[in-house]
Amino acid sequence: MKICIFEDDKYKLLYPLSLTRPVFDLKCGYFTLRERISGNFSEDICYLLRDYLVPFAQKKLPKAVFNDPDFLKSDDILFINGRWLLGKGELCLEGEEEVGVYNDTILYVRTKKETIQSHFSSQFKFKTLLFSLNQIEQKLPHKEFNNVTLITYPWDLVNNNSKILCEDFEYTGKKGIQGSFSPQAAIYGDESKIFIAKSAQIHPFVVLDTTEGPIYIDEEAVIYPHTRIEGPSYIGKATHIFQANIKQGVSLGPICRVGGEVEESIIHGFSNKFHTGFLGHSYVGEWVNLGAMSTTSDIKNDFSSVQVYIEGELRDSKQIKVGSFIGDHSKIGIGCLLNTGTVVGVGAIVVPSGEVLPKFIPSFVWYLKGKFYKGYGFGKIIEGTKEQMKRRNMEMSEEEYELLREVFELTKEERNQLIAKSRR
Repeated sequence: MKICIFEDDKYKLLYPLSLTRPVFDLKCGYFTLRERISGNFSEDICYLLRDYLVPFAQKKLPKAVFNDPDFLKSDDILFINGRWLLGKGELCLEGEEEVGVYNDTILYVRTKKETIQSHFSSQFKFKTLLFSLNQIEQKLPHKEFNNVTLITYPWDLVNNNSKILCEDFEYTGKKGIQGSFSPQAAIYGDESKIFIAKSAQIHPFVVLDTTEGPIYIDEEAVIYPHTRIEGPSYIGKATHIFQANIKQGVSLGPICRVGGEVEESIIHGFSNKFHTGFLGHSYVGEWVNLGAMSTTSDIKNDFSSVQVYIEGELRDSKQIKVGSFIGDHSKIGIGCLLNTGTVVGVGAIVVPSGEVLPKFIPSFVWYLKGKFYKGYGFGKIIEGTKEQMKRRNMEMSEEEYELLREVFELTKEERNQLIAKSRR
């Protein structure tokens, strides 16, 4: 039997984070959803995702198989929904043909080779393959699940992060201080809930507080003086922390630069929040820069539930604490004030206006003096992004350029509507 991890048709509910990656490459705890699912199995895996994401995904995982009908028709297949925050041993590989369902959402489809061959065409299109899977689902017996974690909205990743960080610490089994730990640094709490990798450095006047959960500091991470880190938390590879107050529920990295106050947040790789300012209950994509004193609000003054723009309209998150969700390559200027439940798209340039920012800022737009602008266009934003990547000794691949170009086209209508509205 083989495995297929698939995106379903709910990927838009995770915009802007899923504009530039399949939903199963979103993070919670130490790992992506994809890594969690694949870690349960040793079998060959195929990934079923939106067509425009395939070239860049193939660049990142050159040995992986994407949207391949021949792979899917060659053996019995266990299809697994990529939005499932799958726990260890939560799903069996072998079994009868059946469909696992949670709240009318397909969790998995376990099916025989013959069933697949009779339904799947030889087309490589995401929608065609997903349609074929739905056809199979309608013909197989269903098994209802009541207690699983399915990621539907961005805040689901943030809200589950503390719990998953604790589980990941136990799962890795790594404990103890292997790296450099200054005599002037301190552990407050249970030292057995600490792991410091061999090439990590803990400078003087750092406090690691494990009273509420474990702390994992990965390879080549550096924690500079006057930093306090609460568990559960994960400091990713080659991430540097500067005079920061890292509260519980935080996942950072790899290769991030973080200062100020961070709480209950996930920051993807290569992003910077170097200076003072508060980031809470938020999810930040890759190559994002948060300028000095930029601050997120994550709770309303009246403590009512936070509204968030999803698919172009405000939806009630039914959460009291919701921060910001910021897409890849966006730049937030110094002193920006982000409202509760703010959504910032991919490649946006945001300049402070002295007031709280709008709750929705579309992709590749400039927000300046309280209005939306086209700015200098897609090319200029890409130039700035390439310069930022050079600072990490990296170059933008042709595949990533084409991915961003596609996202630019996908988001054109919503961008143009708000720019036109700003001119009135």
